[in-house]
Amino acid sequence: MKASVLEGPGRIALRTIADPAPREGEVLVRVTHTGVCGTDVKIFDGSIPVRLPLVMGHETVGEVVGGDIGSRVGRGTRVLIDPTLCCGRCFYCEKAQTYLCLDGALMGRDVDGGFAELVAAPAKNCHALPEAIDPAAAPLIQVLTTVHHAQTLARIGTGETVVILGLGVTGQLHVQSAKALGAIRVIAVSRNAAKRRLAEALGADVAVDHGADARRAVLDATRGLGADVVIEAVGRVPMLEEAIDLVRPAGRIVPYGIYAEREARFPFYQLYFKELAIVASRAAPARDFPASIALVREGAVRLDPLVSDRMPFTDLARALANMTGGGGRLKIILEH
Repeated sequence: MKASVLEGPGRIALRTIADPAPREGEVLVRVTHTGVCGTDVKIFDGSIPVRLPLVMGHETVGEVVGGDIGSRVGRGTRVLIDPTLCCGRCFYCEKAQTYLCLDGALMGRDVDGGFAELVAAPAKNCHALPEAIDPAAAPLIQVLTTVHHAQTLARIGTGETVVILGLGVTGQLHVQSAKALGAIRVIAVSRNAAKRRLAEALGADVAVDHGADARRAVLDATRGLGADVVIEAVGRVPMLEEAIDLVRPAGRIVPYGIYAEREARFPFYQLYFKELAIVASRAAPARDFPASIALVREGAVRLDPLVSDRMPFTDLARALANMTGGGGRLKIILEH
């Protein structure tokens, strides 16, 4: 099969490699679409060390064509693959926290992933996609599962005011998910005017710039109290400081972004003074896949507006370069 193979930091090559051989309990999937994300960029540039050579890609949609066909997925089933692999036996797996497995792995980082014509995956990790869901946007559902997991942990509920800081792909999904979970007000925050307009089109009640505009909007909407929940979807410590400023006393902050800073100034006293709950999340358990698929099937979450580029998977190197080029780009989907 053909695969886009990472051979070293910054070096991708289109190679012909052996077809994957599914083991017991695994199926063979013919990949139709994959998504490119920030994790792929960090693996590509060497920021996340991996064993080489490697086929990256963890947002994978395709059709089952062989392997251990059973009652869960049959030949010809369109599936979204949960890329988190687990042992099924450790402390966390027994608590249904498979994404924290002590012997776990991520497809596309620790083992070969989806940037190829074929991929092998555990049948239990393959979730059937309804015909109504466009497979060209479906890789975004893997991202949505992590959003849904974070918001479930934060217990977002009916009648709450939720602030989303950062309106990239995950921020736009957070806007829609919060409304679907019953938030009465969603305030979206970004410096990018186009992304603010998109957030409003996707359900945000208000979309404003960071700083004074955001503070004013939150206080006006909450009678001066502050937001019940603030989700920081940028991954920068200054944004986390803004989250602390915007949340009400006894509120919750979700540091959804991934922070690369090893040290920074931070208002620690406010964590105590405002009695804040910090709700961190990582990846998603299997149960979030059916829930996220249902949100898309029912129209509560729209994916198509978040796809900014489509290109052949053989152009992975160009896609990765585009990811770092700025310009308001959202999700790049690769067609196989």
